[in-house]
Amino acid sequence: MKYVVILGDGMADEPIESLGFKTPLDVAHKPTIDRLARLGEVGLVNTIPEGMKPGSDTANLSVIGYDPKIYYTGRSPLEAVSMGIEMLDDDICYRCNIIAISEDEIAYEDKTVIDHSADEISTKEAGVLLEAIQEAFGNAYKTFYPGVSYRHALIWKKGSVDVNLVPPHDILERRIGDYIPTGDHAEEIYDMMKTSYEILNHHPINEDRRRRGLRPANSIWIWGEGKKPILTSFEEKFGKKGVMVSAVDLLKGIAISAGMRSVDVVGATGNMHTNYEGKVEAVLQALADDCDFAYIHLEAPDECGHRGETDNKVISIEQLDDRVVKLMEIGLKSLGEPYRIMILPDHPTPINYRTHTSTPVPYIIYDSTDDTRGSGVGYSEKLAESTGVYKGVGHDLMKQFLQVD
Repeated sequence: MKYVVILGDGMADEPIESLGFKTPLDVAHKPTIDRLARLGEVGLVNTIPEGMKPGSDTANLSVIGYDPKIYYTGRSPLEAVSMGIEMLDDDICYRCNIIAISEDEIAYEDKTVIDHSADEISTKEAGVLLEAIQEAFGNAYKTFYPGVSYRHALIWKKGSVDVNLVPPHDILERRIGDYIPTGDHAEEIYDMMKTSYEILNHHPINEDRRRRGLRPANSIWIWGEGKKPILTSFEEKFGKKGVMVSAVDLLKGIAISAGMRSVDVVGATGNMHTNYEGKVEAVLQALADDCDFAYIHLEAPDECGHRGETDNKVISIEQLDDRVVKLMEIGLKSLGEPYRIMILPDHPTPINYRTHTSTPVPYIIYDSTDDTRGSGVGYSEKLAESTGVYKGVGHDLMKQFLQVD
């Protein structure tokens, strides 16, 4: 038996007025997903444990079968693993976004966060900007490491997690001064963010971006603090040899920390313009070689949700259906072995809020050896709720999917 999880990050939503008070999943044309839903089990699953924030970190840990309340040590350390950064036990890792903030001639605290990704700045441009940040703030205790696009890391030796930091995608269009860090090192963290505006706003990279009609990547934003990861082996935990295919460091880091193979795909990005077919091919090759389990992660619906792009979110779901699920099913059939497919988001990223919520998400489990006891319904938030199937403990769903105790 081969097992494949297809994760549409942030795919779930809430009714949107411009869609006739329907969700993107309601209106998207997704014939393959809907057919698998009718033939498989459909229900709702709670991926965010009570009291925890609805991040892609906690949610994906839950989906992949790890109780976040036990295994979660912070988001950034998982990304650091993917980036090849060696952490000591007393190191603290922070995510360092390069963001776009308003350029009004007012104090930093009165400016607003415009875009958490600075128009999805290129990795090359961001790398140059981060060099300037490292030169300004790096020292024997603090080192900034370049990542992909707007996503970077700060390692702080002998740092602290006793600090309150807010993700920039949670405060879009809001005043910075209402979200100033508090706790250990808070003043120093805020000073770096504030000073970074003076360093970056008129940097040659940003002057060139303005000429090209792009937002300037004119500030850093530090958040996502955490300690060295402590995940146990996925193969020891579930008896399956696994592979991860994703464009983002968070998911790659989860895979590596869990002893899974992480495959980089040429042309894979964290948005709609990604190499969907290449990701599917990588999964199928790994399954044909020696893997039993594959987790393919698509970031595009989440990015569209954060950016408030309703039409693009619908399109991203349609692309997932046509260029991932459809091709994956064809490829799995060609392997000549029985298979199970699970399709779900990690969390909702509603267009109306432009950030994550903790609402339970719809899931599908399809088994190629048993399509006689299907749900009989398609795939959406409302249809999943109508089945009456609800899983209150998200990390237990993986055991059901993999058919293990």
